[in-house]
Amino acid sequence: MSAVVTVTGTDRKGVIAEVSGFLFRHNVNIEDVSQTILGDQFAMVMMVDVSGIGTEFSALAKGLDELGKEIGMNIRLQHGEIFDAMHNV
Repeated sequence: MSAVVTVTGTDRKGVIAEVSGFLFRHNVNIEDVSQTILGDQFAMVMMVDVSGIGTEFSALAKGLDELGKEIGMNIRLQHGEIFDAMHNV
């Protein structure tokens, strides 16, 4: 199943490592990634495959939210279809 991870916040060292490491530990495959820094603001969008996770989707989303709080970023996980519907008019 396809999903989208978005990460935003004030740039700092290790953001990509923290997020990708979390996803690796939860058997999530990163299929595509785009990231940019605008001034001091970091933004990243990852297309991921969550079909191999060993937990509920909502638990993975909660874990990413908690990770975001720990590292001072806003991290959200959405089903791919919901993300597409929200961003296509």
